[in-house]
Amino acid sequence: MNQHRFSFRAMSVLLLIALMLGVFGVRLFQLQVREATVRTDSDVDTFTYYTRVTAARGEILDRNGNILIGNRAAYNVLLFYDVLFSSDDPNENLRRLMQLCSEYDLEIIDHLPVTREKPYEYTTDQYSSAWNGYFNTFLSERDWDPDISAPQLIRRLRDRYNIPDTWTEEEARTVISIRYELDLRHCTNLPTYELVNDIDAPALAALMELNIPGVNVTTSTVREYHTDYAAHILGYVGKMDAEQWEYYKQYDYSMDAEVGQTGLEKAFELQLHGTDGLRATTIAVDGTVIEEHYVTEPVAGNNVELSIDLDLQRISEDELERAILDLRENGIGSSQSGMDAEGGAVVVMSVKTGQVLACASYPTYDLSTFFEDYNDILEEDYDPLFNRALIATYPPGSIFKMVTTVAALNNEIVEPGFTVVDEGIYTRFADVGYWPRCMLWTTQHATHGRLDVRQALAVSCNYYFYEVGWLTGIDLIDETSKLFGLGESTGIELDEATGHRSNPEVKDELYQGDYSVWYGGDLVATAIGQSENRFTPMQLCSYTATLANRGTRYKATFLSRVLSSDYEELVYDNQPIILNQLEINDAAYNAYKEGMEMAADSGTCAGVFGNYDIQVCAKTGTAEHGSGGSDNASYVLYAPADNPEIAITIYVEKGSQGGNLGNIAKAILDKYFSETGSLDTVPSENRTG
Repeated sequence: MNQHRFSFRAMSVLLLIALMLGVFGVRLFQLQVREATVRTDSDVDTFTYYTRVTAARGEILDRNGNILIGNRAAYNVLLFYDVLFSSDDPNENLRRLMQLCSEYDLEIIDHLPVTREKPYEYTTDQYSSAWNGYFNTFLSERDWDPDISAPQLIRRLRDRYNIPDTWTEEEARTVISIRYELDLRHCTNLPTYELVNDIDAPALAALMELNIPGVNVTTSTVREYHTDYAAHILGYVGKMDAEQWEYYKQYDYSMDAEVGQTGLEKAFELQLHGTDGLRATTIAVDGTVIEEHYVTEPVAGNNVELSIDLDLQRISEDELERAILDLRENGIGSSQSGMDAEGGAVVVMSVKTGQVLACASYPTYDLSTFFEDYNDILEEDYDPLFNRALIATYPPGSIFKMVTTVAALNNEIVEPGFTVVDEGIYTRFADVGYWPRCMLWTTQHATHGRLDVRQALAVSCNYYFYEVGWLTGIDLIDETSKLFGLGESTGIELDEATGHRSNPEVKDELYQGDYSVWYGGDLVATAIGQSENRFTPMQLCSYTATLANRGTRYKATFLSRVLSSDYEELVYDNQPIILNQLEINDAAYNAYKEGMEMAADSGTCAGVFGNYDIQVCAKTGTAEHGSGGSDNASYVLYAPADNPEIAITIYVEKGSQGGNLGNIAKAILDKYFSETGSLDTVPSENRTG
């Protein structure tokens, strides 16, 4: 009995001790952990924000390492919600900010999908599905009807944000947009709100002088152009639209990321775009930064080295402009034809790789001031924004005659020694009243006499190719033209027109009724590069390079290689790609090669290349175009003749005669073959930078 009573008392004491230890333990936890945390927050009042850090975009360089597009430092203005609304009269502070931004013409970032002015209407079609989703979340968080009208929404937001009635509509609408952006950060996972991007030093100084709580500054980079040339191919970046977001979101792009909108910026977007980082910033209620660190560090984009040679690009653009302006001022000969010259293009290509060394279009514009000058550019004559090298399609004229030569000799329709007597007027279609003429007859009432194919190419005798074209037939000419890449994609990374070859099917597509019927006259016109033949200068340069390669057609490309952001690693080395192979027999190859050499030595190109140090193969063209005024002018060349490295195509709208363009080609060759300008056009193995 006594033993049982002792055990019960001992157990009671132990339970009491355990209970006391439990109470003390809980209290100790409260004092040391929970209450300590509350005190810390109460004493310091800190807030932690997460800011997306935009990764630097990769640089774009020419083949020699010259930076064409790089980056410069930029300042962005952030707004911190808790700090701003811990201050007195945050609305008035926002209005002061807005007024300063207006004074300095700064664009406030605004994703509220409502027009800026009355009558208010929704603009959800201008935003991505993600931004519209955030807007719907915003409405849902407030239990607002998703079908609320835009005017009702603005009125409700004005009431919710206590916007004074004395404010103007513009002031109210701007502050509402800022308040909306800040509210979004409380109901979504969006990072800190950037009020303004890329603010310049004077505006930044003025903004900081306002001393508004919650305003902070962060740095990023923006694109900077290091050349005035190549505007039509380099392109520019800009904010994504809704359609672009639907595509780029698969690559984890942020919704407000800038992406390539045109040109090579767009073509190589995925290489140039880096991976954004995330930065955590802890600040006090007065805006003082307590601590800052990367949660995820940004990774810069890769650098893209182009095949373009900046020196050749500069010469191509400058010489093309000089030639066209000279034509406009002086014209050609006593007739002064060519004074109505409009635009033009030059394309220079590496024969053995398909790499484009220069791609010029005139008139051009300045990319560095493109947005500021945009309206003025639209009003300029001859459409400077039009990329004539890649988008314009032209009748080639006599530079097409090598196609007819290959079609005839490759298929043994005629032999290399086959001759034709030029009678000036081609009378095969006299019974239907069609009298095609040789150009020499038209201009001088003379003929070339008896010629073989080489001589016909050298002096560009239309009469000869009328007859050879008739004998060969449209099917063989069209097949050969296609294998030369005419009317086909060149494979270039930028948008391009493919044009069309002259044949019965194309004519039927282009015309209706009696006009769609294919006649014998269409065939002989096609044989000299007229009728419905329409090709781009890029296609014509690829064709010229294919002639130089004896039928091997390479994919045209602007890309040399891709390097890592620090230039230490070769990410991708672009190798030549053969698109197709046209087997050219000895007779056909020797005929056009010798004919083009003769054109350079003593024929239509001799005025420039008759005594040139390097043997070239060249051909001029004069093309009727049906739009009135002077004829178009075309010129193709490859060099050296026996071991070709470089191909050039020049085209000028209403340039009168192809022979006028030889000096442009000569200036390009002078630079290319100079000691400092000669290029390694065959990529070496294992290049690493």
